Amino acid sequence: MTSTDSAAIRRSVPRDADLGLRIPARYRHDWALFADWGTATDHRLIPAAPEALALFLHEHPAAVATQRRRLSAINAVHTRHGYPAPGRTETVRRHLDANRASRLDRLARLLLQRAAELPTTGWPSGLFGRRDALLLVLAATGMTFTDITRLRRRDIRLTGDALVVTTWADERVRIAPDPETGDNPAVGIYRRWAQIQAFLDRYPGTHLLRHHLTDPTDIVTDPLDVEQARQPLLCPIDRWGHLPHAQSMTAQSVSMLVRAHLSGRAPLRRALPVPPQDDIGAPVESDFILDSGYYDRGIATRRRDHEALKDLTDVFDEIEQRADALLDELLAVLEGPQVCS
Repeated sequence: MTSTDSAAIRRSVPRDADLGLRIPARYRHDWALFADWGTATDHRLIPAAPEALALFLHEHPAAVATQRRRLSAINAVHTRHGYPAPGRTETVRRHLDANRASRLDRLARLLLQRAAELPTTGWPSGLFGRRDALLLVLAATGMTFTDITRLRRRDIRLTGDALVVTTWADERVRIAPDPETGDNPAVGIYRRWAQIQAFLDRYPGTHLLRHHLTDPTDIVTDPLDVEQARQPLLCPIDRWGHLPHAQSMTAQSVSMLVRAHLSGRAPLRRALPVPPQDDIGAPVESDFILDSGYYDRGIATRRRDHEALKDLTDVFDEIEQRADALLDELLAVLEGPQVCS
């Protein structure tokens, strides 16, 4: 260790103490280098933005093994203090592995092509098509399947002609228009799915939704309230077209769908005939009489389940490596002959 490195570590001690950080001995050298750079460039140390971390690696070139060791230290300090690991984001991964970035770019083009081919109307084909199209667009950005399942409705927004997604690790992924044509199909894909969710906000259930998808009309998407904002962006759909608003898709189901669409083996969902209805906006009368405590019991049950399951996000960290392995398998699909069929 050089005298310069030692000085950097000494300078970092009060700064880490001020932040309330406890740095294990094996990480102090690499953390001190990052902390010294962050202070000099006025970047937040913890939680560090993925873009800042990528810039740090760019301004401190080194062998891949050295860079990975630095990332391990920075990630460990973050997770030790309850923050997501910024080194696991796609921004940083692309910086470290140019070959992987190139393969992901090829994969992204194929995913966007598949997304554009999916149906947007018909029941239930249009419902599955709209959701899966947005799923493929998000997968094309390179974010992990776990990050996709963590997205909430508030985490995606339109900024001009670009789509901006904010991940759980606070990484901002910008899906920009094509530089040559100026088109951005991702915007239309997102809007079509957002209209489905806005329709269900007004008319819960599938009875009216199937008529809407048979003859779609524009839906005004009002600003999200607090409950709507924290609903999952992508939720599972059963064979009857039911969408549980409060339930997220799993990383495994996302990976299976992406792989199926890539290989051309996605389930074929034909449009089914829908009985005509004179007024789809008319309320549907129920033959059941509910007792006065029905809704109170339902609210209490949902609140209890929410408290019991609130720590599930921690479990996602344990399958992060598996999600990366599944992504590598998807990349391998590109090399297989079935993609070209």
